[in-house]
Amino acid sequence: METHTPFPPLVAQKLEIFEQLQPEFEQLFLFAEQVQGQQRFATLTVADVVRYLHALWMEECRTSLLSISKTVKEYAGQRCLDLLQHWQINGDTASVVDFLTHKLDMLSLVEITRRMQEARTQQGENGPVQRLVHGQRVMLNRSMNLLLMLDAIFSLSPQELTKSVHAACQRYGHLPEQIEQQRAAMQSPLYAYMPHQILAERNILLMNTLGRQITSHDLANTNEELQNE
Repeated sequence: METHTPFPPLVAQKLEIFEQLQPEFEQLFLFAEQVQGQQRFATLTVADVVRYLHALWMEECRTSLLSISKTVKEYAGQRCLDLLQHWQINGDTASVVDFLTHKLDMLSLVEITRRMQEARTQQGENGPVQRLVHGQRVMLNRSMNLLLMLDAIFSLSPQELTKSVHAACQRYGHLPEQIEQQRAAMQSPLYAYMPHQILAERNILLMNTLGRQITSHDLANTNEELQNE
């Protein structure tokens, strides 16, 4: 008769908490991917900037709860908490602008365009060229989304901006006192690194599902672009 070894109580607690967060995490993960180039938005608001920072925070929660090795990929969740806190308390918009610029405007359109030209000359319109075309579109979308976010921030007076940031932080649960609680929670055993097969399996299943959704969305956008040509 097959027996199942129960996994440690802390692993069970990690799974339980993540299951509560998972529906929101999935929505936020897809939103962050869209902001980072999978979609070009028609408009973005200050609330969307806060939502993007919140999404990166939720990504770090996933990393910690499912004990994903941070040597694989680093996330900026706790940095986002700092940004949201100082944005509300000190009106520090410059640090938010610097962070967004670093996240969304890191790559060179010149270099990828040069590589596309070389690939077309050598191989025609084949697989490598199409991958470069996709990469170029993602990079351009990122840049356009960044400009929309910056325009939303810069178009408001300091008083209006403070009001919008506060309202969005209240909506997403990042008022200053909540941020202090979130920092403290990250120091608890629940968010400590404790790798386990069941956690790894949950993460793989989740990210494979989200990956398929992103691929399907990107394919739909590509087909729409071809139909409009």
